[in-house]
Amino acid sequence: MNKDVCNCGLLACKEVNTKDQENRFTLLPLAYAENSLEPYISEKTVRFHYGKHLAAYIDNTNKLKAGTPFDDLPLHEIIVKSSGGLFNNAAQVFNHYFYFEAFHQTGLRMPAGKLLHLLEKNFGSFEQFKEKFTLSGMTLFGSGWVWLVQDGEKLEIMALPNAENPLKEHKYPLLTMDVWEHAYYLDTQNARAKYIENFWQVIDWKVIEKRMR
Repeated sequence: MNKDVCNCGLLACKEVNTKDQENRFTLLPLAYAENSLEPYISEKTVRFHYGKHLAAYIDNTNKLKAGTPFDDLPLHEIIVKSSGGLFNNAAQVFNHYFYFEAFHQTGLRMPAGKLLHLLEKNFGSFEQFKEKFTLSGMTLFGSGWVWLVQDGEKLEIMALPNAENPLKEHKYPLLTMDVWEHAYYLDTQNARAKYIENFWQVIDWKVIEKRMR
């Protein structure tokens, strides 16, 4: 495996990129119980979002990479180097793992230390960061992802459509929010604002801190 396989922000990158005997990515078990994010994200949403949507993206990635120069690459290299259907599916695999990795209802509820310092330095305060991140999620038209990325002491919010990923632009991710409707429709129907409000309740800021460079 490439020596830089874990240099992509995903703490479980090594495990995510471990393949079976047929060189296929496999769905990792969720790190917490499907109902542990309730009442903010329901067991039903987690079961379908992680167990069905993510699994389908993994299956499609395996089919599209088979027999190509991308077959032996880790996900983050596929994302950087591919396009079209392979990029869309591989990016969605990475994006979803990155998203779910940051959740736990019993995790650290507020950023601290260097992370808090950089949020305050770049956005004025933690609350101002949340407001800007929330606004980016509310105003992103259609499906996509909102990202917090790091470049040294600089933090930046990126709102990207569809499966787009900051790694493609050589940006280092710390946090992401899925604003595809399948992330919230079972819980809040079309109320994206309520979903985003709930999203802030389940972030484990210790995970985000561990991702920092």
